[in-house]
Amino acid sequence: MSTLELGLIGNCAISALIDGMGRIAWCCLPRFDGDPFFSSLLANEEQAAARGYWSVEIDRFASAEQHYEHNTAILVTRLTDADGASLEIRDYCPRFRNHDRMFHPTMIVRQIRAVTGSPKVRVRIRPTNDYGSGRPTVARGSNHIRYVSPDLTMRLTTDATVSYVLEETWFLLDNPVIMLLGPDESLTASLSETARNFEERTARYWQDWSRALSIPFEWQDAVIRAAITLKLSTYEETGAIVAAMTTSVPEAAGTERNWDYRLCWLRDAYFVVHALNRLSATKTLERYLGYISNVAVNAGHDDLQPLYGLSFAHKLDEYTVDGLAGYRGNGPVRVGNAAYTQIQNDVYGAVILAAAQTFFDSRIVRQGNEELYRKLSAFGRHAVEKFDKPDAGPWELRTIASVHTFSALMCWAAADRLARIADHLGHTDDAAEWGGHAATMRARIMEEAWNQDLGSYVSTFGGDQMDASLLLMHELGFHAGTDERYVGTVAMIEKHLRKGGHLFRYVAADDFGVPETAFNVCTFWFIEALAVTGREEEAREMFEGMLACRNKLGLLSEDTDPKTGELWGNFPQTYSMVGLIKCAMRLSRKWEDAF
Repeated sequence: MSTLELGLIGNCAISALIDGMGRIAWCCLPRFDGDPFFSSLLANEEQAAARGYWSVEIDRFASAEQHYEHNTAILVTRLTDADGASLEIRDYCPRFRNHDRMFHPTMIVRQIRAVTGSPKVRVRIRPTNDYGSGRPTVARGSNHIRYVSPDLTMRLTTDATVSYVLEETWFLLDNPVIMLLGPDESLTASLSETARNFEERTARYWQDWSRALSIPFEWQDAVIRAAITLKLSTYEETGAIVAAMTTSVPEAAGTERNWDYRLCWLRDAYFVVHALNRLSATKTLERYLGYISNVAVNAGHDDLQPLYGLSFAHKLDEYTVDGLAGYRGNGPVRVGNAAYTQIQNDVYGAVILAAAQTFFDSRIVRQGNEELYRKLSAFGRHAVEKFDKPDAGPWELRTIASVHTFSALMCWAAADRLARIADHLGHTDDAAEWGGHAATMRARIMEEAWNQDLGSYVSTFGGDQMDASLLLMHELGFHAGTDERYVGTVAMIEKHLRKGGHLFRYVAADDFGVPETAFNVCTFWFIEALAVTGREEEAREMFEGMLACRNKLGLLSEDTDPKTGELWGNFPQTYSMVGLIKCAMRLSRKWEDAF
């Protein structure tokens, strides 16, 4: 049975998810949103046994353990048999600088060696195409195997006996085996030399990248793993940031809340770059702003959608596929996402908030300038126009439109930050104009989103429902943590949305009924809210509980079942890893107070 006990490898061009037995269960090629070359994660048990994976199996299996090499994206799996013989699988996607550019090929490297004894092993490579409904044609070479699909050809180069791989034969692992799955090209150096060189340089890249992070004193390993996961979720070629690596892992069993997250949501991307900026990893922001500029150019206007494709595509038609039954049989499996057609007015604030730091942070190479200010001003005018108009809201309700408080807050933030940017640039008149817009919006929000009977802000103007996104009022600078209105809102959210150590985003019925699982990032928002309202010990206890919800490799999905603690939803979820980072940074003891 599929689970989310998965490790992530990647190189900011491709990625793969590997289960606790060292089986690659999900890998889309030639990029994150491509056709899954390995697809068993989204198959029922019968399908998963037949195809869609790359396994290294040990005869008479007894136990397995996994870990990442320290501060890298290199995953190590150790399998042991009943007699104590064991093997090690080292998996990674090469990433390092080469000839003054980043080398990140469409490639997975697997190195297999005996650790103790001479274990009996079997390698099974059963790729798919057309979302699980087809299988590539297999062609044998002297030291390689070609997997040919209509739109993609991959080559496995190996020093294992090719017949053993093709025929899935058991053999004794007397010598190390290297398996390199990549483009249909011959290697220019020996396989062993190539693998050794690639691993050393890849390890060095990730360790150098991690070393440059400004991490908190406490929970360092958790933060570094979260940061590496966010980095792996960036598509470097264009600057896009995917919400998750998977499609259609449901929010709960049998709900059909199955969505394709292999796309770039402007809101999610803002939170990612904000978290990485806090860690001093600012290059992601610079590339993302390039992505936004190209989105606007390709769209031909400055009216933004909630999400776009990795190469700026604005049409992301949603459809279902028949070749995969779905995670644990919970279909449908969707490709594309109809949310691109929705009106979500918070997107203008998300873009402006992401870009604002470039005007004030001297570390950033591409400083905010007049040209960027003009682009942001165009988005800001949309925010002013639309801040009190109905939309689908941050939770992308498909049939319900209201004036969502969070969307209005983000539009206010757009005007507020533009006022500060204009002032910084010496545009006194512009600063006054944007400041006036922000003041007007602030007054409207305080009047129309406040429910006097509840003593709390509510989800929609004039409404009576709670929404976890209201917790971000402090984060956005709308209210101080000590403000009685914010404190009252936190109290009502806790009353209505908290279930033990978890928080729901909302509890009212939506297009698919009543939500069944807690939304992990909302729990992290609540933890931060506890801290800023003076309940820091409670916040720390709840944060430790969320750390315990991570899988064995330190990763989180979108949702958690508050009753069982089981992870659900697309994986790994950038939102969730962002929440972990920000909570750790807020709650940790300061370095200067640690000794």
